[in-house]
Amino acid sequence: MAAFHFALVLLTLLSVKFSEASRLSLFASTKDAQVANSTKWAVLVAGSNGYSNYRHQADVCHAYQILKRGGLKDENIIVFMYDDIANNTMNPRPGVIINSPNGSDVYAGVPKDYTGDYVTAANFYAVLLANSSGLTGGSGKVVASKPGDKIFVYFTDHGGPGLLCMPNLPYIYANDFIEVLKTKHASGTYDEMVLYVEACESGSVFEGLLPEDLNIYVTTASNANESSWGTYCPGSATPPPPEYNTCLGDLYSISWMEDSDVADLNTETLEEQYLKVKARTSNNNTVGSHVMQYGTQLISNETVSVYQGSVTLNSTSNTFQSIGFMGVVEQRVADVYSMWKMYESSILEPQQKIELLKEIKEITTHRAHLDSTIESIKGELLDQEYLKERAPGSVLVDDWDCLKSMIRTFETYCGSLTQYGVKHTRTFANMCNNGVTMDAMDEALKGRCGSYSLGKWNPATVGYSA
Repeated sequence: MAAFHFALVLLTLLSVKFSEASRLSLFASTKDAQVANSTKWAVLVAGSNGYSNYRHQADVCHAYQILKRGGLKDENIIVFMYDDIANNTMNPRPGVIINSPNGSDVYAGVPKDYTGDYVTAANFYAVLLANSSGLTGGSGKVVASKPGDKIFVYFTDHGGPGLLCMPNLPYIYANDFIEVLKTKHASGTYDEMVLYVEACESGSVFEGLLPEDLNIYVTTASNANESSWGTYCPGSATPPPPEYNTCLGDLYSISWMEDSDVADLNTETLEEQYLKVKARTSNNNTVGSHVMQYGTQLISNETVSVYQGSVTLNSTSNTFQSIGFMGVVEQRVADVYSMWKMYESSILEPQQKIELLKEIKEITTHRAHLDSTIESIKGELLDQEYLKERAPGSVLVDDWDCLKSMIRTFETYCGSLTQYGVKHTRTFANMCNNGVTMDAMDEALKGRCGSYSLGKWNPATVGYSA
């Protein structure tokens, strides 16, 4: 009798096991069928301009080549880039952009969907939401996705606490971006979305804000409190060709792309790519930044090919370097670093050097003004206890409208924050979080910036960051 009871229990357990296996097999088969019938979409954004920011457009062009080679169609790849690099007078190889010292041209064939004045936050939001009526200029291409489709978004540029920069103001603010993502999810027009984001403090855009149930998986180049880094810079361990006086890429960006260039994306998962990129971007936690994950992390179990396509192995001259210090430059100073290397080179005429040195002095003087002014008002308007950072995982600010108003007020009196000065956004957020009034801010700034000549930094001319 006991033997019969044991056999019955064993059969029941085996039945459950086989039933579970069948369910998982059916799930996997259904998922595979969905992937096979879905369309892959991609949105690539280089959020800067100017030759000293060469690396951002080089990153985006390289990303395009990976996706194109992986089988994505141009009609499904939407590119934002200012497009002032390839044919810039400072470019030693006119019409060519490279993303690594020995790399081939990545500019050829890249769609010019939204360039120049049309690289804006508003157009970026409209493209994601397939809101054609909300577009200004450009090709008119939008992410016209349907249920079951996969979307890959890659952004590379400067950033600051709670925001991502764009070459045309205003910037992308975290609360607005997250609302766009929620709206896209509510529309039911995609299955899953993956975002790769290169920017300083990029973790702060998602930390405490991005829900885990939107079917969106994000990795960022840095956590909420640190810079990201440029690489392949002049004078570094892996410099560009001698005729280049600018950084060719960004560390997080070239880490994922050079892996995608050589890995079998049909077997490598997003999680595996994340771990490789994390190790390389921090040089195994010795230098660089901390790559982070947010959102629906179950998506990381999928293969990279689901979003980037199937890439033929070793089909590019770029090589993934998982070990070894490459040499990096902090993102926010990489532009001036590039300009200074240009000044030191022999490619400029004497008059050009005079003009460049003048520009460097103007930029560094304004940056020093921003730093000293914000440190000064922070000491006056915030008690010492409020200078501490919020706990990890906390939202940057409780009132985003207050934050934007603080920034606009500052810029009215003291000039544009620029892509450098947005590193101080946390100070403005702390003021809002701790009840500093706009009147108090107004008075503090009058005394400090009343005699400052705004010149080329006048927001009435260049626009407001918020």
